[in-house]
Amino acid sequence: MMKTGQQTIVRTAADNPYLLLTPGPLTTTRTVKEAMLKDWCTWDEEYNGLVKSIRERLVELAAPGRARQYTAVLMQGSGTFSVEATIGTALPKEGGKLAVAVNGAYGERIVQIARTLGIETAVLRFDEREPVDPEQVRALLASDPAVTHFAVVHCETTTGILNPLADIAAAVRDSGITFIVDAMSSFGGIPMDIHELGAHFLISSSNKCIQGVPGFGFVIAARETLAGCKGHARSLSLDLYDQWETMENSGGKWRFTSPTHVVRAFDQALQELEQEGGIEQRNRRFAASQSTLVAELQEAGFEALLDEELQSPIITAFRYPSEQSFDFLAFYQHLKSNGFVLYPGKLTTVPTFRIGSIGDVSRDDMARLSAIVKTYMGAK
Repeated sequence: MMKTGQQTIVRTAADNPYLLLTPGPLTTTRTVKEAMLKDWCTWDEEYNGLVKSIRERLVELAAPGRARQYTAVLMQGSGTFSVEATIGTALPKEGGKLAVAVNGAYGERIVQIARTLGIETAVLRFDEREPVDPEQVRALLASDPAVTHFAVVHCETTTGILNPLADIAAAVRDSGITFIVDAMSSFGGIPMDIHELGAHFLISSSNKCIQGVPGFGFVIAARETLAGCKGHARSLSLDLYDQWETMENSGGKWRFTSPTHVVRAFDQALQELEQEGGIEQRNRRFAASQSTLVAELQEAGFEALLDEELQSPIITAFRYPSEQSFDFLAFYQHLKSNGFVLYPGKLTTVPTFRIGSIGDVSRDDMARLSAIVKTYMGAK
């Protein structure tokens, strides 16, 4: 059972045979799933009105009271589709150069996208266990006047590290270039204001902290910046400007077939975010779950990869225990059979696995998981 604001949601085994302790897709409420039981026509005025409302609410979450300055664009596909749409539309076909700060797999993915699109790229790399250093960002941008755009991942789920976004934003703002924030795994779960940050593009997805289901990503953008991107796109289907123009001029209509059921579920998820008390309250729940998880698993012999001050409340990487006999696949299957699914590690240098603390889960769920882990490790 979970309380969401004034609403009490009862979870049963019929809803979820196991809880997804991952950074998305994640465990959703029964009511979010039930929202997908109704079919919608993409041309219907009611449906397009729902899209318009979602876009407006996303802007209010990201830039309260600044709807005239910012807009939201929904884009079919996974979050990576929206990242590629943003990179491929924000950068002009000639005369643009992208700098990317990288300390994990998703920063590397931005580099891969840019290079696949033929965009000149400068890369500032850090160890996966270290945060992006704002002073090194500042130095890079000062030393390379050809750079026109800068991108960084806020929460790098390779390790769960939370990059110092406000300090990075200050370094980028001083340079006067276009700032792109991949907030895929943090938006909706960590308070942020795109206007205060000076970010021109912020990217996230339906199946992350807002707790919808997979099917579309979204980009919250400065209207003035996006308006200058006409003709930049290297792709028809991933033309962020054209998608925005169509939604603006056609009352919420998507250019191509939209994931109607996913959109309806996302509307319900936004309502439940508000019922819970908004982003700050959700952040408190995520943080409580994450701290409970770390404390309990330490007692079971697992050490968190990152120091506490670097750790996000989104997902936590744990080192394998020192004993050589630890079999991750057997561990994974045991937890799955007992109602929990987690993530394998993504580091190449340190053997780890990862446990997410976002979605329709609570600290009580983490305590139940930990009890199962302790029993398993004791039996080993």
